[in-house]
Amino acid sequence: MISKNQIKLITSLQLKKYRNAHQLFIAQGVKVIQELLQSNFELEHLYVTDTFFEQVNSTQKTTLKEQDMNKISALNSPSSCLGIFKIPIAKKIETSGLILALDDIRDPGNLGTIIRLCDWFGVKQLLCSVETVDVYSPKVIQATMGSISRVTINYLDLNTFISESSLPVFGTFMNGQNIYQAALPIEAILILGNEANGISDGLKKIIKNKIAIPRFGDMQQTESLNVATAAAIFLSEFRRSINEK
Repeated sequence: MISKNQIKLITSLQLKKYRNAHQLFIAQGVKVIQELLQSNFELEHLYVTDTFFEQVNSTQKTTLKEQDMNKISALNSPSSCLGIFKIPIAKKIETSGLILALDDIRDPGNLGTIIRLCDWFGVKQLLCSVETVDVYSPKVIQATMGSISRVTINYLDLNTFISESSLPVFGTFMNGQNIYQAALPIEAILILGNEANGISDGLKKIIKNKIAIPRFGDMQQTESLNVATAAAIFLSEFRRSINEK
């Protein structure tokens, strides 16, 4: 059974202000929850409609009927399990290696996919501007497919951090240097901008290295790439440059 108060709490966690107030977030789906359970994320409670996750203590797990799961799910097609996890204390920012920085990314799916890309390409540090969508949004958590457990994510004033960093900074632009011809270092900060407006004016002023993905289509009419797609290409090129050194 699940009480009305529990339902109210769980559904409230779909909103950022309540996630911040309770320091909790929700995750759905067997793969996502399994990844979180195997990480340093701390489980608050788990709701299931079947015999999943036998390793979880019975005091932290409640079996629900499907209609009750529908009441608490944040998905259009509810999963068979929903976990409530504690939001961890932010870790210290690692200032070495390849760092990815996101300037005002608004789409949850894009952020979740970019976190997966960081995991794939071994980028351990992801920096987000304070305007970027909340990483603990249910849609972001879902899109990460568990990769959030292996990438350190910090929200901060990007302008201040970039200004004070000693690492070379690369910004992604439509009119930058061809990424396939650029000399890319092993250690750097790579900045991706907002889906509609690109990198903000404040950051543009302090970015010395502007890089771009060239268009090869005959018509040259495509306005831009999806930011997550662009992230995959840029990260791939940075990693390829390591293999060639």
